[in-house]
Amino acid sequence: MNSRKDQLKAFDRLLTVMDELRSKCPWDKKQTLKSLRHLTIEETYELGDAILDNDLQEVKNELGDLLLHIVFYAKIGSETNDFDIADVANSICEKLINRHPHIYGDVKVKDEAEVKQNWEKLKLKEGKTSVLEGVPKSLPALVKASRIQEKVAGVGFDWEEPQQVWEKVEEELQEFKEEVKNGNQEQIEQEFGDVLFSLINYARFLNINPENALETTNKKFIKRFQYLESKAKTLNKTLNEMTLSEMDVFWEEAKSL
Repeated sequence: MNSRKDQLKAFDRLLTVMDELRSKCPWDKKQTLKSLRHLTIEETYELGDAILDNDLQEVKNELGDLLLHIVFYAKIGSETNDFDIADVANSICEKLINRHPHIYGDVKVKDEAEVKQNWEKLKLKEGKTSVLEGVPKSLPALVKASRIQEKVAGVGFDWEEPQQVWEKVEEELQEFKEEVKNGNQEQIEQEFGDVLFSLINYARFLNINPENALETTNKKFIKRFQYLESKAKTLNKTLNEMTLSEMDVFWEEAKSL
């Protein structure tokens, strides 16, 4: 691996390239914080895909794309004298040092759970009025639910045993079934949301990341369905021309691959 000297040299090279692009490239010169935002979100999802695929070469590439965005934002900030890349780096260093008193101070912790609890308490001391302030409003709902539950658990608002959480899942499922029978669409939707929220909470107790779990299932379904499509083509048929029984044969084949 590269030495610290080489790492710093590479980062300096990136800063130089960014300076050149910002001053010479028509596209780069036009960009603003807002115009880059949706691109940053896209790059983040691409990194997530690479991680789930365990494609380390692509993880490296996508990390580079995200690093470019960070440097780009800092460059724009420096042009208005609001902040530069040094301010960005020093800011996160100070935050990490302040929130790790068990490393940089005399606080003692016994495990990871205690570290998380201290983290949330420290954030409240920094002036935040709610532990939920750190949950971005624009997060996808599934990820947001997971983060909400992690945040409140960090200050002790949590179940004691996984079985209690599963009982809550069953309770919400029963309420959902009742509303389905009643046929009230608004209540059905609310109860369905409660079922999802409780399942996400149960996943946390099983050390399952619900976003990763669902995306893994998405990828598995896509792979199997595309296998089904390819088999239909070999028969010179469209899926609409096949019976469910015929499709099921190929679906079972796909599951065995």
